[in-house]
Amino acid sequence: MDAFTAGLLHRIKATQTDLTRARETGDDFLADVEQAELDDLHRLAAEHGVEVAPGH
Repeated sequence: MDAFTAGLLHRIKATQTDLTRARETGDDFLADVEQAELDDLHRLAAEHGVEVAPGH
């Protein structure tokens, strides 16, 4: 796995964790920000052919 793929997958995992935490604490604004970031990361992964495990 190259550094780009590893870094992208790491960022997706971290963002998913942050999104879950924001939802659990009821921080709707932060949850929206984290969801937008996650959507962007998934788009970037798709554009570069990086497979993301389901649920991430």
